[in-house]
Amino acid sequence: MEKKIHRAEERGKVEAGWLRSRYSFSFARYYNPERMGFGLLRVLNDDIIEPGRGFDTHPHENMEIVTVVLEGALAHKDNSGGEGVIKPGEVQVMSAGSGVMHSEFNNSKKEKAKLLQIWIETKEDGIKPRYGQKAFRLGRNKLNVLASGEKGKGLYIHQDAVISRALLDKGKEVKYNISGKDNGAYVFVIEGRARIADEELGERDAIGVWNADSLEVSAPSKADVLILDVPMM
Repeated sequence: MEKKIHRAEERGKVEAGWLRSRYSFSFARYYNPERMGFGLLRVLNDDIIEPGRGFDTHPHENMEIVTVVLEGALAHKDNSGGEGVIKPGEVQVMSAGSGVMHSEFNNSKKEKAKLLQIWIETKEDGIKPRYGQKAFRLGRNKLNVLASGEKGKGLYIHQDAVISRALLDKGKEVKYNISGKDNGAYVFVIEGRARIADEELGERDAIGVWNADSLEVSAPSKADVLILDVPMM
């Protein structure tokens, strides 16, 4: 097993008045040659958007873009016909494929929107853009699959990847089996504390694990953990 820890305070950041973001990997004006992604995972942004503000219409292509809303609500609209308001417990997938124009705005005039944006390189370039959204009832002390490259297993993404979330009570643990021999797992602690691959991680810390078949995730205190299982090449 090989592993690398990314501490929360080491992330890139932007404070733009209406937007507060923390970047796990190089993004926009934040560039770190040692943080260019984890395998085919290119972006993990931790965003807080002020009420009524957001991202104006802009283009994307050849990325599987997954949005997980933690608090508030996010309004999405794109030129492929995809449109919806994403709330906590819901996940949105947008396959940018051959190209898509979209916008995202905080749907509230009073409350902040807090969300995670995940970008994974698509398996093939130029596929037809696609939009999906689903509400999940997350079970505790188990792995909840949010999205994967296997149809019927969470929302579909066009890549041999799996995105899972685990809500763990204090003292509980789960075993995660990495989905393929060429994949690794990037584990991000949304809240609480977790012990992963014999390492202690706090809130918003992350660890990348590769050249391994599985890993154990335990909770010395209550924890909310996101697991991004992606091809390493």
